[in-house]
Amino acid sequence: MRIYRGLDNLEKIQNAVVTQGTFDGVHLAHKIILSKVKQLAKNKNGESVVMTFEPHPRMVLKPNTHDLKLLTTLDEKIELLQKEGIQNLIVIPFTIEFSQIQSQAFIKQILVDKIGTKTLVIGYDHRFGKNREGSFEHLKNYNNDYGFEVEEVSEQLVDEIAVSSTKIRKALNEGKITIAAKYLGRNYSIKGTVVKGRQLGRTIGYPTANLIVDSENKLIPSDGVYAVKVIVNSNTFGGMLNIGNNPTVEGKGRSIEVNIFDFSEDIYNQSISIIFVNKLREEEKFNGLDALKTQLEKDKLLAIEVIQNSLFN
Repeated sequence: MRIYRGLDNLEKIQNAVVTQGTFDGVHLAHKIILSKVKQLAKNKNGESVVMTFEPHPRMVLKPNTHDLKLLTTLDEKIELLQKEGIQNLIVIPFTIEFSQIQSQAFIKQILVDKIGTKTLVIGYDHRFGKNREGSFEHLKNYNNDYGFEVEEVSEQLVDEIAVSSTKIRKALNEGKITIAAKYLGRNYSIKGTVVKGRQLGRTIGYPTANLIVDSENKLIPSDGVYAVKVIVNSNTFGGMLNIGNNPTVEGKGRSIEVNIFDFSEDIYNQSISIIFVNKLREEEKFNGLDALKTQLEKDKLLAIEVIQNSLFN
């Protein structure tokens, strides 16, 4: 996949079949759009093109009021789009100045003049240009003037619920991991760096890796205990992870920490990936470390069972 960061070094693409959007999560509805783009590109002897924006437009347009957390970092989005077989990715730096471009100027200057779009594929509710004034209806009415075809992709449903990044964020914020996975078409994941904690876990036989998530804008699921898979140095292990304030241990504070099953290596300062399989329970305060250890024994047995029966490997 060719990656263009901005438009300055972009050359017109042969028979470009283009779609655009934030594509946060690259979820099932996004994949329907991407599949259509790839098929049209093949049929027209052209190339597939995705145009996305960095940072997310809401973070630029509402810097002091947005509470948006993202399903994918830019690097994760790039990796997912590459797996989908997209040939060209254009990452537009989203600024206040860019947001002021009128929809017709956006079409003429960027889609036509810069990219050389021959077919534009958009979702059923997609808007673009200043104040989101551009629409499918506008494009359809003027496509002969612009010199490219327009294809619309209808609303995509999973279990009769429209799939969207917003609904996936809501599911994760409520700890509904399997619902989020169903909409994403994969288990949700985060990446972070292992840092030293107070090392209390090892005193009760459950050492944990304390994690600092790589991106401050990455969505962290709700507090609780989760069955997870952990990727360390390209190897995958089972594990259980706690997000929260550790109420049993006074003064420990808020953390994300994972007990990796059958693992004893020193991984301080290393990057690891956490893949959420399901939520086991809410965080609880126990009457001392012995009671906590007893619960952790139960959690581990349940986590192993949950991981073995995971929908996504």
